[in-house]
Amino acid sequence: MAVTQLWLVRHGESVANIAASRAEHEGLERIPIDIRDADVPLSAAGREQAEALRTWWEANSAAIDACWVSPYRRARETLEIARADDDGPVGAIVDERLRDRELGILDLLTRRGVEALHPEEADRRRHLGKFYHRPPGGESWADVALRLRSFLRDALPTCDGESHGADGGGGLIVAHDAVVMVLLYLLLPLEEEALLDFAADHTVLNASVTHLVARDGRWELAAFSQVAHLQVEGAPVTVHPGNPDVEPE
Repeated sequence: MAVTQLWLVRHGESVANIAASRAEHEGLERIPIDIRDADVPLSAAGREQAEALRTWWEANSAAIDACWVSPYRRARETLEIARADDDGPVGAIVDERLRDRELGILDLLTRRGVEALHPEEADRRRHLGKFYHRPPGGESWADVALRLRSFLRDALPTCDGESHGADGGGGLIVAHDAVVMVLLYLLLPLEEEALLDFAADHTVLNASVTHLVARDGRWELAAFSQVAHLQVEGAPVTVHPGNPDVEPE
């Protein structure tokens, strides 16, 4: 069945989101958290957001024929809480290509920390731009795009610009803000400048839903970072724009 609808969900607020935002606000160089990125859990607010996401899941699950999730704990917890006891026919496929962007030597550093501890990398980033700058041991956005192209070829072989029928199915991806942004870059598609302009003006909110629809062989953005389900359920709406290496200048 051709996929004609795709929903992209960012995980709920994590304890690392809180630590990173606090470190930036307090002007620290390092983010004070001692947990491997893959093992970072949801915060209390993040679990509340995931519970509120259940409202969205219950309203849309009948249209979802396939579901993929990042292997990172915060993404898996978000999906598990949202689905609750749903034992329907659609299982979740864990795919490591949906993991968050790796920052290498810049991991757990704030913007101040990058400038103070690795000024040469700050200069390289300014020269190369955020899309192509790859921290030593880490990934550029272009690197993330490469693994997501692989994922799309395997998981959504119909995402190739061919015409889709009206009876197509739907897919759900639960992952991270950088993954959502780069998927938009690939599917809409966008040029580097358009992607970075969009990312500078838009934040993928925690537990938000971004909706893409295929019409006449092309993907269109139907809704970006929607959080109506959080507002309806009284869950907090949290703004954590991701790591400092992708923030606006």
